[in-house]
Amino acid sequence: MTASKILIVEDEKAIREMIVFHLARAGYEVFEAEDCQSARALIADKQPDLALIDWMLPDMSGLELTRMLKRDKNHEDLSIIMLTARADERDKISGLDGGADDYVTKPFSPRELIARIQAVLRRTTSPPDETHLAGVLELDGPGHRVSASGVELKLGPTEYRLLEFLMTHPDRVYSRSQLLDRVWGANVYVEERTVDVHVTRLRKALSDTTADEYIQTVRGAGYRFSVRTG
Repeated sequence: MTASKILIVEDEKAIREMIVFHLARAGYEVFEAEDCQSARALIADKQPDLALIDWMLPDMSGLELTRMLKRDKNHEDLSIIMLTARADERDKISGLDGGADDYVTKPFSPRELIARIQAVLRRTTSPPDETHLAGVLELDGPGHRVSASGVELKLGPTEYRLLEFLMTHPDRVYSRSQLLDRVWGANVYVEERTVDVHVTRLRKALSDTTADEYIQTVRGAGYRFSVRTG
């Protein structure tokens, strides 16, 4: 099995070297960049499976880089984990809204970081399933595509996995913690607020169709997928 390729974008050499050491020992193929310009060159050249991006970088913020990558059709499927000393919830939400799949606050242990990487890669590279139909939506598992009324939609990997789970478990309410277990994976260090961010992002992707109404909020309980919107 080919080792997953990880790009580390971190300007502090000591932190970068520590991460490189532990990820290489865990069997990953690792690349390093100390600023956004070199990171973009490596992403184009090496096509990593996941990027660890520090928030504070010398030439551009990691958040700006993340947003830039997610707007680029060549890199919109790149999994991203943001690394930062910013522990404020508003900063975390900004990172997730910007397109990051996860957010790790410094200081962190190598074991926690590797667990987060494994969880993100698991949910973004899971084997294809079958085709599912619900209302105007069609989820093509083998092709890893989603369409509404025949028009293909652009979804990030986490939004795809969230929609896939909800579509295959319709008309049942799932709490945020249940969705974290089922979509992100058990024993993953992700806050429940993360679910809200990705639900909002999924609805936005579906907003040009009637399908955004299928993702329903059940106050005090969680979320439900149902084509019965009345």
